[in-house]
Amino acid sequence: LFTGGGTGGHVFPIIAVARQIKKIYTSMSEPIGPDNETNLELYFLGAPGFTRDLENVGIKTKTILSARLRRYFSIQNFIDIFKLPIGIIQSLIYLYVWMPDVVFNKGGYGSVPVVIAAWIYRIPVLTHESDTIPGLANRLGAKFSKRIAISFKKAGQFFPQEKTALVGNPIREEITRICQLDTPENKQKAREALGLYTQKPVIFIMGGSQGAQALNQAVLSALPQLLEKYELIHQCGENNLEETRQKSSQILSNDYHLFPFLEKEQMGMAYLISDLVISRAGANSMAEIAACGRPSILVPLPNSGSGHQKENAFAYVQAAATIAIEQSNLTPNIFTNEINKIFSSEELRKKMATNARTLSKAEAAEKIALGLIELGRL
Repeated sequence: LFTGGGTGGHVFPIIAVARQIKKIYTSMSEPIGPDNETNLELYFLGAPGFTRDLENVGIKTKTILSARLRRYFSIQNFIDIFKLPIGIIQSLIYLYVWMPDVVFNKGGYGSVPVVIAAWIYRIPVLTHESDTIPGLANRLGAKFSKRIAISFKKAGQFFPQEKTALVGNPIREEITRICQLDTPENKQKAREALGLYTQKPVIFIMGGSQGAQALNQAVLSALPQLLEKYELIHQCGENNLEETRQKSSQILSNDYHLFPFLEKEQMGMAYLISDLVISRAGANSMAEIAACGRPSILVPLPNSGSGHQKENAFAYVQAAATIAIEQSNLTPNIFTNEINKIFSSEELRKKMATNARTLSKAEAAEKIALGLIELGRL
């Protein structure tokens, strides 16, 4: 059973782990379960969002009510207090019917009722923390977990050492597979597939599955200067598409390619042909940048839980794998100056790319899958 919040940051790693479990399961000569079961059943229970992606890989999905604790005053905080016990009751019912052998907890407010229900039934839980600073849901979930997997070494200080392991962040296999096809011929095919026909350096801007308004605004403010030198792939987020399209339509150029959201194959192609990636400092995006070995500029989300995006970015800055710009400093001049500085030095770009690759842990999904199988057999 998989559980987590409803954003791409929770769902995409679940998909990566589920695929590895299937791959390992089909290669095993012995049954996987403790009672000699021969069928593998995968379920998701948690917050709504991106459930279609889970269903597309054979994961049966159900959603529950879940309480979200906001770090600011909101009447919704009082309403959500009553959602938590309802979510726990829902989880107890679903887990009683399914009775999974093991639970993979990806965190987020949608996971809390499920993890509590699993603990009541004594079903083992493996919790994964993507960020340098864990959120409240995973700090709580860790108390009910048999094992904890982390992506950043710094996160280990928040969990019991004896049940915590540094494994990295699971990423989508399609993206790394496409990035590894780094030949002039494949790059040309990718350029054509995404509608790029010039030989300008390519900048790939993305704000995660939700988009990023501040990042979008910075790009639009600097668009005339950027298009003089570069070709841009801009994933703006579905909710921001119309506003971004209207503002960018004032600048007529075939070198600006706007997308609301990129499917995994498109994402892999965008990484493959990009000379620079500009992104928020979400753990999934950073893991993909590292796996593809791309120089980057990271703009941490300023109000992320416990400031984890800023700490995520700082970990890559320390490794000389990226340049970080705080959102409060994201003016058009600073933005374009940092981009131009990176492109003015091929040595700097190569160094950033090499250092990014050293941070990649491509085997993370496989390690977690093996850990889940082992827990399920206990």
